[in-house]
Amino acid sequence: MIGGISVTQLLILLVIVMLVFGTKRLRNIGSDLGSAIKGFRKGIEDEEPQDKEPEKITTAEKTSATPQDKEEKATATRPTDTDV
Repeated sequence: MIGGISVTQLLILLVIVMLVFGTKRLRNIGSDLGSAIKGFRKGIEDEEPQDKEPEKITTAEKTSATPQDKEEKATATRPTDTDV
């Protein structure tokens, strides 16, 4: 097979990786990868379903949008002819 990897080539590659990294580090990498996958699956299961209706915003919440600090007030300027 052209361009394919045979079983003997995989075994040689595995031996080289074990010599470079060591079995302890490979074991740690494997356990870290497993816990990451487990956390990812748990995060997907905990996600809320998309069929849920979004929360409704009241009129008071819409009108209460004010700048949080003085810097926001200072940066809000009107566009001039040179800005356009």
